Amino acid sequence: MVGGGQGAFIGEVHRFASRLDGHYDLVAGALSASPDKAKASAEALNIGRAYTSYEEMAKAEAARPDGIEAVAIVTPNHVHAGPAIAFLEAGIHVICDKPLTATLDEAEALQAAVKRSKALFFLTHNYTGYPMVRQARELVESGALGKLRLVQVEYVQDWLTDPVERSGGNKQAEWRTDPARSGAGGSVGDIGTHAYNLAGFVSGLAVERLAADLDAFVEGRALDDNAHVLLRYQGGAKGMLWCSQVAPGNENGLKLRVFGDKGGLVWAQEDPNRLWFTPHGEATRLITRRGAAASAAADAVSRIPGGHPEGYLEGFANLYTGAALGIRAHQAGEPMPELARLVPGIEAGMAGMRFVGACVESSRRDAAWVSP
Repeated sequence: MVGGGQGAFIGEVHRFASRLDGHYDLVAGALSASPDKAKASAEALNIGRAYTSYEEMAKAEAARPDGIEAVAIVTPNHVHAGPAIAFLEAGIHVICDKPLTATLDEAEALQAAVKRSKALFFLTHNYTGYPMVRQARELVESGALGKLRLVQVEYVQDWLTDPVERSGGNKQAEWRTDPARSGAGGSVGDIGTHAYNLAGFVSGLAVERLAADLDAFVEGRALDDNAHVLLRYQGGAKGMLWCSQVAPGNENGLKLRVFGDKGGLVWAQEDPNRLWFTPHGEATRLITRRGAAASAAADAVSRIPGGHPEGYLEGFANLYTGAALGIRAHQAGEPMPELARLVPGIEAGMAGMRFVGACVESSRRDAAWVSP
């Protein structure tokens, strides 16, 4: 693991997820840019091989007969490209937190490294791992919704309603609102990319043009904390995306609605085991994770009996398991299994970066239409 030392949030999530299905052992890490913190973090986690830089780690692990097979990169956005490229060049598979990088130039350099490397690259857009999201994708692919017309997606939070990044006690707020570490997008990069990715994953549609209105409502904030985005998809469907981190009363309100000429579906992350499907002219149907109407796609990423909560950590774990299956197939020279193919990769990451760039450009031009 690179990053994820003491005081980090997402590193612990990745560690939980990687352990859930028993595919990974965490044996090495460069857990912090601070040598003292890196060593202390490794000791606290009982990681035997502690490094003080990712460069040192990539070189040393590639040279070991028992070196790591994969690395998880869980650093702030501006420290994604460097480690990912270093490990790919060392022939080590990469599992990287989203968004892909902080800048499009970094993303293009990483994309080139992925193409050069024999190692695999995975991106943890974790919401694609939820069982009911897989079910929703399958419903759309089956034609149950008919020709798609509307895609509505929102991701709404309230944790940045106040200028907490200036309080000196919130590390997450500090780097996520800093252009040098987060990139050109604030809320649109942090959670807007999740919403954008989810909409595309389920609908199968590609955005042709978008018009974005970005705001930093908190005075003095350098990056947007709210965005309204109109989407025009290839094939004629239209959509709207709203992401906000300044909407009091909302914790992690990711919600997707997709409507076609034959039906519609609704899914909300805070009630993840339930998918609502309405065939046009018929009663709305509730599909649950382990219910009679659940598909093989949903069942393949479910672990526990129906009616029991399964969500955020399990969604992450499904991506880690898919990556593990992909790595084993790659090592054996076998075709990539379906669970591995469904894990987002470099193309999903590039789409997210182009989305952020297009939103920023559009907003600067008074919500002009821009192609991502």
